[in-house]
Amino acid sequence: MSHWTTADIPDQSGRIAVVTGANTGLGFETATALAAHGAQVVLAVRNVEKGKQAAARIGGDVSVVELDLTSLAGIRAAAEELRSRFDHLDLLINNAGVMTTPKSTTADGFELQFGTNHLGHFAFAGLLVDHLADVPGARVVTVSSNGHKLLADIHFDDLQWERGYSRLRAYSQSKLANLLFTYELQRRLADGHAAIAVAAHPGSSNTELSRHLPEVVLSATRALTPLLAQSAAMGALPTLRAATDPGVLGGQYFGPGGFGEMRGYPKVVPSSDKSHDLALQRRLWTVSEELTGVTFPV
Repeated sequence: MSHWTTADIPDQSGRIAVVTGANTGLGFETATALAAHGAQVVLAVRNVEKGKQAAARIGGDVSVVELDLTSLAGIRAAAEELRSRFDHLDLLINNAGVMTTPKSTTADGFELQFGTNHLGHFAFAGLLVDHLADVPGARVVTVSSNGHKLLADIHFDDLQWERGYSRLRAYSQSKLANLLFTYELQRRLADGHAAIAVAAHPGSSNTELSRHLPEVVLSATRALTPLLAQSAAMGALPTLRAATDPGVLGGQYFGPGGFGEMRGYPKVVPSSDKSHDLALQRRLWTVSEELTGVTFPV
């Protein structure tokens, strides 16, 4: 199926989907498509007012929950609200993220990109996984990036970049962490649970995510955007396929099928050798549990 589109999404009626960062960009397009196919969608967003505005634009059975991925207390509060509202979940889509931000930290002292993109979603998923682990057809979909291949490693000796900071390396670390998390979660879910863990990346998509790029890079990006980038709606297709295609297998990774995986229709794509390093996956998992205080019941 080389040209998979939203027209290929099966009926989602009766399914409950939580999408992080869903008030704009890729998350908004993901939530819109799921709601259009009958899903009950929860927009998990930092700015509740913007979330409500997005929900109104989407229409359908869409609600909002406040989620601040830069605060473990905020993450726990959001998870508790969702657990009180629903007896199960069918989809958890870890979409929210930041890219190449100036050096900053979360409320808990984590480097902002690692703390938001990986640790925040790790904690959020850990607090909700028992609500979907044994639900037939349930999926945890985490959005990574081509950036997971760029100078990427997990810097265990300085995870929070306290001895120096590189915007790109910190971003790449967080996106590699997304894949290491997905593959380790899938291995755990495969041990007797119904849910699966899948990853996706949007290629080069025209969204607000690039706003923190250095100006020289941003200028070049603006010039190349018409040639290389695709719309947010196209960029959301790998996530949507990972979330809804009946043929998806746990541990698969979806991205655009065009040149350099920068644009095109979604298909299964390879991730770096480092992302498949079992020892790295397990070490990151252990460290993530220690840092967040969240232990997965799977």
